[in-house]
Amino acid sequence: MPVPIRRLFVALTLCCALVAGATACGSSEKTSSTKTAASAVAAAQEATPSPSTSAERQKFAKTRFVANAGLAAGATYQWIVKPWKAGKFKKGAHGRKLSLVKAGLAGAFAYNRLKAAQKNAQGDPLLSKALAPLTAGIASLKGLPSKLRKGDEGAASSFDDIINQVKDAGKSAGAEVKNKVPSTSQLTQG
Repeated sequence: MPVPIRRLFVALTLCCALVAGATACGSSEKTSSTKTAASAVAAAQEATPSPSTSAERQKFAKTRFVANAGLAAGATYQWIVKPWKAGKFKKGAHGRKLSLVKAGLAGAFAYNRLKAAQKNAQGDPLLSKALAPLTAGIASLKGLPSKLRKGDEGAASSFDDIINQVKDAGKSAGAEVKNKVPSTSQLTQG
């Protein structure tokens, strides 16, 4: 379908006007635009909000600890402890491979969330004291997802023990942790 010459002429005229306008508005001096951009960045950095009191930081640290530890506890219970108690990790069990894959993902997710909870606990003096003895236990969970995938049933009880110790430590520090089962997409994202 041929395009009328009038439309081509209008389009060409508009394009030329835009190009001419863009080049006319350009500045030959590069340093002035650089200085303006630098001052805008400095102003934006000064405007970033931050908690004003240490009590506010501690409150948020405790809240984040509860959220992260709750996700770790929920994932551990849902995809590691329940299948372990149901005997789904034993050789010859129906759905064993799928259960082991889910347990491996849940184990990696729980380890990640426990490390985040441990970092959050450092913002609250009471929580940091309560979690200090559990640092080695949390670090020992790093290799357990691979043990779960291989079918080591002792790994499931280790996860359960560490999660219960973290929940007890949180409760003693005034931050009660409740199981919160993460979605499958959260598991895969880490």
